Amino acid sequence: MPGTERTVRLPMADGVELALSLFLPEGGPQPCLLEALPYRKDDLTSSYAEHYRKLRDTYAYAVCRVDLRGTGSSGGDATDEYPATELTDLGAVIAWLAQQEWCDGNVGMFGTSYSGFNSLQVAAERPPALKAIVAIYSSDDRWADDVHWRGGALKLTDLVDYCHYMTPMCLLPPVPSEWPGDWRAEWRRRWETNEPWLLTWLRENRDGPYWQAGSLRHLGYDRIECPTMIVAGWADGYRNNTFRTVEGLGAAGTPWRLLAGPWAHAAPETAMPGPRLDLDAEMAAWWDRWLRSSGEGEWTNRADVFVRTSTVPEPDLDLHAGYWVSGPWPPQPSTQTLELWGERSLVVEPDVGTAAWIDCAGHLPWGQSGDQREDDARSLTWDFPLQPVIVGQPRLVLHVTASEPLASLSVKLCDVFPDGTSALITRGTVDLANTSSPVDLLLDACAYELDPGHVLRLSVAGADWPNTIAPPAPLTLTVSGGSLDLPLWTDSGVAPPDFVPGAEHSGEDGSDVTWAITRDVLRRTTTATTHVVSSYETPGGGTALEDYRGEVGVDRRTFAQWADANTTYALTWPGADVRVVSTLRVDIGADGYDVVIVADAWDGGEPFGHREWREHVPR
Repeated sequence: MPGTERTVRLPMADGVELALSLFLPEGGPQPCLLEALPYRKDDLTSSYAEHYRKLRDTYAYAVCRVDLRGTGSSGGDATDEYPATELTDLGAVIAWLAQQEWCDGNVGMFGTSYSGFNSLQVAAERPPALKAIVAIYSSDDRWADDVHWRGGALKLTDLVDYCHYMTPMCLLPPVPSEWPGDWRAEWRRRWETNEPWLLTWLRENRDGPYWQAGSLRHLGYDRIECPTMIVAGWADGYRNNTFRTVEGLGAAGTPWRLLAGPWAHAAPETAMPGPRLDLDAEMAAWWDRWLRSSGEGEWTNRADVFVRTSTVPEPDLDLHAGYWVSGPWPPQPSTQTLELWGERSLVVEPDVGTAAWIDCAGHLPWGQSGDQREDDARSLTWDFPLQPVIVGQPRLVLHVTASEPLASLSVKLCDVFPDGTSALITRGTVDLANTSSPVDLLLDACAYELDPGHVLRLSVAGADWPNTIAPPAPLTLTVSGGSLDLPLWTDSGVAPPDFVPGAEHSGEDGSDVTWAITRDVLRRTTTATTHVVSSYETPGGGTALEDYRGEVGVDRRTFAQWADANTTYALTWPGADVRVVSTLRVDIGADGYDVVIVADAWDGGEPFGHREWREHVPR
């Protein structure tokens, strides 16, 4: 029987009120599941409510969704992602949930991406009522494995996506019907005080206290005592929060489970590529075990991993061939070492990497990698006629020097088909400016088996563009040997589970999406352009429109680079309509990043505000 829904404004210790949506099942007290996000529960992500209703109606869990401080319908200031106040706030929310008459005192926390991050961060604080978490597509290392920096190199395409659109999103007003006072006055306050998070992320261009504060890898895995389930996807950018995290949790004695499938940064029920599964059923079984003590423990302290097998790559691949394996982690150690001999040099081309696109696929235009042979042809390559079952993080030790002080190293491991098709298995990136030779580089976590007759290829280049920025000037790389260690799967004899299937096909539709790589012959430039628009109805008779445009470019002669973005949010409610438009321009040079952000807002068609930020951020 369907339950009830209501909203609550919960005051924090400093008087700031957070906006909570509650989805409560019929009957007596039940455990409550919490998801906390800055993405506006009442309009831009109002569709998430269907997921919460399923957890309530099918599995009889109470569910709470909260707008984080300063976002959506909550009060306060949105100063950054994962600020210290967020941990304090969520600890208070968990304590309040546990005390409600419809909650039996047991709270679980879960979420995808941002809410997977803060599930780990809150669990490390050990609130007494938090009994289990599920972290989906999340990271234990904000510096090494997030959307800002990769191997010390600035991530480029992410500038025109998340890193920019959080600026206008945080400048939007609260939902009028959910705000207890004058919503326009609150909008004015937000508009005049909010600062773009991107500027902080650019200034913090070295690993250190800022990034480590929210990173379980640095906090210590033993900080988490509650049972923890990690969900990862091999087409997702957060796939390194897999084997090392569950190994750390296991060493600390914390119950864990790893579920790693072929998916991109989207719900496993509908994500590309499949095979897809019903993640709600897997999460409910985890919570039944730890919040209700009603399930068996057979899925605890084990990794359930999808091993991809040779599949012709496509940017919108619907199904990846492969099979599931299960067992403890770490398995019995088994490694194969491949030696790289001789001295070889490479004149770096700044736009190598377009075939691999972005390392965090999700919804189009953030799709999957294509055929790598064009990038391979402009890289140094070593081919090995092997068909290993690789499960883990390959390690490359490479003796490499660069002719210029500012240089990058891009490494890819590929599956080469008999006809020459090259499919990306995994990759790694490092900024050589702050790295000594030999370079010791862990490639991204993966699980992959090559078909018989295929060749394993190691590809080395001086750019992974536009995933990360290229070096700022022409240069040559010289490689003088190295070794590659491949972690191999050891059969555990444990049978993989039978999953409840998800959708037969992906829910992605690229018919109205722009994703184009353009090489201007005369100007010697390469640009990557994206554009996607969506519009939909929101609760209470409202509408929402989201329009994301982005372009990044590089001059193939001078290596000058830039990023341009334009994001529009238009929201209507009965008697009100607002629009916020924000543009971003980043020019990238040898001395740093020149950033210009301009935001404009309209209320009912009339200008509401204009703000500009201009800053040069040194490298």
